[in-house]
Amino acid sequence: MEITYASPSSQDVTSISSSTSGFSMPTSGGRPIKIIPLLHPNATSSSSSSSSSSLASALFSRWVTKMKRMSLAQWIETFLPCCRWIRTYEWREYFQVDLMAGITIGIMLVPQAMSYAKLAGLQPIYGLYLFGKADCGFVPVFVYAIFGSSRQLATGPVALVSLLVSNVLSGIVDSSDELYTELAILLALMVGILECIMGLLRLGWLIRFISHSVISGFTTASAIVIALSQAKYFLGYEVVRSSKIVPLIKSIISGMDKFSWPPFVMGSSILAVLLFMKHLGKSRKQFRFIQAAGPLTAVILGTTLVKIFHPSSISLVGKIPQGLPSFSIPKEFGYAKSLIPTAMLITGVAILESVGIAKALAAKNGYELDSSQELFGLGLANILGSFFSAYPATGSFSRSAVNNESGAKTGLSGIITGIIIGCALLFLTPLFEYIPQCSLAAIVISAVMGLVDYDEAIFLWRVDKKDFLLWTITSATTLFLGIEIGVLVGVGASIAFVIHESANPHIAVLGRLPGTTVYRNIQQYPEAYTYNRIVMVRIDAPIYFANISYIKDRLREYELNVDKSTRGPEVERIYFVILEMSPVTYIDSSAVQALKDLHQEYKSRDIQIAISNPNRDVLLTLSKAGVVELIGKEWYFVRMHDAVQVCLQQVQSIKQALKQPDPLLDDKLSFFQRLLEQREDDLSAAELESGDKRLLISKNTDSQLEPLLSRKSSN
Repeated sequence: MEITYASPSSQDVTSISSSTSGFSMPTSGGRPIKIIPLLHPNATSSSSSSSSSSLASALFSRWVTKMKRMSLAQWIETFLPCCRWIRTYEWREYFQVDLMAGITIGIMLVPQAMSYAKLAGLQPIYGLYLFGKADCGFVPVFVYAIFGSSRQLATGPVALVSLLVSNVLSGIVDSSDELYTELAILLALMVGILECIMGLLRLGWLIRFISHSVISGFTTASAIVIALSQAKYFLGYEVVRSSKIVPLIKSIISGMDKFSWPPFVMGSSILAVLLFMKHLGKSRKQFRFIQAAGPLTAVILGTTLVKIFHPSSISLVGKIPQGLPSFSIPKEFGYAKSLIPTAMLITGVAILESVGIAKALAAKNGYELDSSQELFGLGLANILGSFFSAYPATGSFSRSAVNNESGAKTGLSGIITGIIIGCALLFLTPLFEYIPQCSLAAIVISAVMGLVDYDEAIFLWRVDKKDFLLWTITSATTLFLGIEIGVLVGVGASIAFVIHESANPHIAVLGRLPGTTVYRNIQQYPEAYTYNRIVMVRIDAPIYFANISYIKDRLREYELNVDKSTRGPEVERIYFVILEMSPVTYIDSSAVQALKDLHQEYKSRDIQIAISNPNRDVLLTLSKAGVVELIGKEWYFVRMHDAVQVCLQQVQSIKQALKQPDPLLDDKLSFFQRLLEQREDDLSAAELESGDKRLLISKNTDSQLEPLLSRKSSN
């Protein structure tokens, strides 16, 4: 590192500028200024060390070192995260709560799995098992308990993924066709492969470009579509299968002449019971188990009513064979290309839902969670599930919340849930024959009603109108144009907002807080000092090709505005522009070239650029590009205050030269008067530099001769 002093403390800085700035100024015997030295990196030596190959080599060596330090137990825990809680499992303390949580989620999942399978366009039992063809709840639950890193996440079928499966597959083949089931299984395999790839390559960060308002708007619209799609089981007649709200409403209205009261009364009654149990479980902790028992209660209640009254107008699940799913390899790979967009969309939903709630639960329960490992575990669950005829599964918000509230401590609760589902497949399938379809529809509607997030829309309207606009755009396009278009428009709008904010960064004109050496935005602190003939600007973003034009335009704008608002009538123009670059984390080649052009433009008008507090990487880039030598090393400073001091002394020199004082008038001043004035000037400047707030300003002092004390003009 090469140490360069911006200004020696033993001599006047004006002697430096006469040879480096774009204009010559008379020197004066001003008070010496103490400047903190700025360390300039050696561009030659740093160039090789910071090259991409060296960086890659350093990262690789660091990774190799980390791998070598890992013990056998750590290697096993990396590939089998379940070993982390198995090794420290406390049977007396954990087993009882894990057992109760597993039973609770198992009871909740069995009817939900059948309901969501129906929503996906499959027969209800496809949520568990049907002719060895579809098991969404059984295998993935076991696999995730072993390979997943979250100890409370409950995996399985969810409403949103089921709707996505139904939406894409119904456009390819009829749901009654055998091919429909094969494509659902193939989709699970593709989703699993994508999740594993993203987990291994640690690409989960890509989902950060989708804002929370987009997610909220999408889930709200999807919940409405899901609820309307289940209306046919309440109304007693067929409704067109669609992911758009207009065809659904038209179909519901056009078939009103076929309306049947029995399924409507039964479905509405069961839905009311479910909502009451959910409200009671959420409002009172002692009754929280009631919320988890809601789906089972709906199934038992519906089956009991069917057994008693035997209504012919209510459709039932029908006969279901017994047994566990058999191993089979997914088929119909010829359709894989058409399923890629949906697989990517489901993968995104998995990251948002599963990883999001898994992180929240991990933080709440005091353990670390690796997002990449979580994605890998979910992917492996879907891949192995597809070999046992599963359709895509992911983490569930509602079941995971119930699992955590039930006291689950480890993944053993998930294994217990899988055992319960296996027992249901082996012994309870004859009881599923008389489950009314409206009961399963009521379970789905009850689950998705919590996804209608109107409170979030109200909050966004109050806090941020841009995010509210995103929420509105996403929800409206999802409702009226379909799920895929809604997601694309929402994500596109979200990325457009990010690009707009990046291309139009915040830039602040700075002023000095009274009695301190701190410089802040004059819009936020109106009392901050500003200085005649000096523009102080802070750029609050990386500088690159997309925003450099905006930054240059704003600098010109500030130059004109500050010129009008802060100068006295005797001032003709600006002499210095100081750029505070501490928030600038990166600068690219386009920005470097633009900075050179800006320097030449300023130089032609005798304006000097000064740079304050650039970080090492930015300073290294400027040094490699020759900008440091072009502007001059003496015009790079550690602090904004150092830059201001140097520039003010330069301005003072210019001002004294322009005044051309009468030497006869100076002779009239006595030696003691001159000594007293010099003492007062040095004392006031020293007090201000030290940040002393007890600064006294003499009424007889000319503010133009004390630029450090001059306030911003009121106009």
